[in-house]
Amino acid sequence: MTTPTLGIDISKLTFDAGLLTQKKFYHRSFKNDRRGFTALLKWLSKHPCGAIHVCLESTGVYGEKLSEFLYDHEFSVSVVNPARVRGFAQSELTRTKTDKQDAGLIARFCAAMKPDLWSPQAKEVRELRDLVRRLETLNQMRQQERNRLEAATDIILDALNQHIEFITEQINSTKDKIDEHINNHPDLKHKKALLKTIPGIGDATIGVILSELGHIEQFRSAKAVAAYMGVAPKIQQSGTALRERGVMSKMGRKQLRKAFFMPALVALRYNPVIMELKERLTKAGKPKMLIVGAAMRKLVHIIYGVLKNNEPFRADFA
Repeated sequence: MTTPTLGIDISKLTFDAGLLTQKKFYHRSFKNDRRGFTALLKWLSKHPCGAIHVCLESTGVYGEKLSEFLYDHEFSVSVVNPARVRGFAQSELTRTKTDKQDAGLIARFCAAMKPDLWSPQAKEVRELRDLVRRLETLNQMRQQERNRLEAATDIILDALNQHIEFITEQINSTKDKIDEHINNHPDLKHKKALLKTIPGIGDATIGVILSELGHIEQFRSAKAVAAYMGVAPKIQQSGTALRERGVMSKMGRKQLRKAFFMPALVALRYNPVIMELKERLTKAGKPKMLIVGAAMRKLVHIIYGVLKNNEPFRADFA
């Protein structure tokens, strides 16, 4: 008997659930909050069909709480790259796009492809993730207010400066909370010590790595981490007519790619492994931004090796 599948099309305020059974397809919309999650359980109880395989697209923060809620209620949950669902839609020659249709599409994708099951990060990693994301938001808010200073008139200048000062206090407080949180958990503290041995990786990047990648053992290889982040190369070749230069795929976590850009620039100057890579690619005539992308990927491989082998960085490690 085929396992029933539940496809969920998630958005900021709502989500659409499509339940696909052997006999029928059921659909309903819910609020994307705790009350909506509870309403989903009640709705599913009206359609008893045994174990259900739930599938959601990886859409950042919008689906995280729902995924964790369903996992805690012992559902089999898969969180997949949206590009896989788009490819499946193309194979079906799908022309209509509505929230209901998308929920059904994800349910059919789940039934046909049977994606790997997902599990949430440990509680301490999720808490660190919330702190790191809050810090990023505060930094963006402060930069916005600083930009407003350039065109500010005297009547609002004091208010802007006071707000910037307040945000700065919040930033410093959040940084202290991040350090305290990591130090209070031996595994995170140990991994931070290992990551600090890598030239080019600073405290800000370490916080992002530990909060977004969590236990790196969940990835089969460094290439899998690079693909998850979207820094793996995308090559397009077909006969002699199409031979485009390989570029970064960008099919992954944007926040992680953003966090690795500046560390890659630093590593190009101070990390001996990355410096050797730069020299080799420069001699081959590669453009600067391609070299930066290659440095980002190399950093991913180094980080994976350090954490996977539980050893500090060594420039001569083969």
